Amino acid sequence: MTILIEQPEFEGGIGERNKGPVDENELVLDGGFVVPETMPDEGFVAPDTNSFGHTFSRDYHVESERQNGVEEFYRTNHINQTVDFVRRMREEYGKLNKVEMSIWECCELLNEFVDESDPDLDEPQIEHLLQTAEAIRKDYPDEDWLHLTGLIHDLGKVLLHPAFGELPQWAVVGDTFPVGCAYDESIVHHKYFLENPDYKNPVYNTKYGLYSEGCGLDNVLMSWGHDDYMYLVAKENKSTLPSAGLFIIRYHSFYALHRADAYKHLMNEEDIENLKWLKIFNKYDLYSKSKVRIDVEEVKPYYLSLIKKYFPTKLKW
Repeated sequence: MTILIEQPEFEGGIGERNKGPVDENELVLDGGFVVPETMPDEGFVAPDTNSFGHTFSRDYHVESERQNGVEEFYRTNHINQTVDFVRRMREEYGKLNKVEMSIWECCELLNEFVDESDPDLDEPQIEHLLQTAEAIRKDYPDEDWLHLTGLIHDLGKVLLHPAFGELPQWAVVGDTFPVGCAYDESIVHHKYFLENPDYKNPVYNTKYGLYSEGCGLDNVLMSWGHDDYMYLVAKENKSTLPSAGLFIIRYHSFYALHRADAYKHLMNEEDIENLKWLKIFNKYDLYSKSKVRIDVEEVKPYYLSLIKKYFPTKLKW
């Protein structure tokens, strides 16, 4: 089920409504408010440092022990994420027969893990989920679906848990990309695709591959991981999140699209509209990772109310 997003009036911050002419270089949403490509002084302010005390750069080429581990992660990921692998994972995990639990139970379960692919974060995942959600809530107080999306967007990382098969990190986290068509050069550590069996497959290695112009991203196979899994969980459990929320969940790690504008030839009109929301969300997803702690018990009742609004009490996972 899909519900429409009602566009509110915004006062200040990122979503300030624009009454005058629109700069063609700015991102404009349907409601008429403008999202600057650079962060303004008001509203959400990115912290200076990540959870390691270093600046946020998302630079995968800086020499460090952790960066070397991240590169090795992507080498394994790019070699093994094939069309056949993605289809097998979607068939197996699309059955949603692993566990039945609530959204909040999943949040607590996820607290056991740290994402090895992320150069900016070494905190348990629930810290990042709440940092993201609370930063969005501050700037977009009326968009409760977006607050909840911030909380749940990474819950698919429970694939790392033994109850879900304890998948390796390369099959759960990291930047995502389409399989079944040519790999765009903007994808991090692109060079390792040379070792992927699909790379030289003439059916898969063209611009469109298995797809067609404007086919819609719903019809595109994405590399398997927590994004696609949580999207399947939300969709199959009949969440009433708007389509933009589901889009954010499935594509928030698709940096080749929302950072480099790659693969736009596969998008349809609904994708184009939803991408506007994803670009807003991405700033909070990336730059809310810091040592700022969230009082879980204080904010828990609010998020439980949102979960009740948009999801069933128990979900099949």
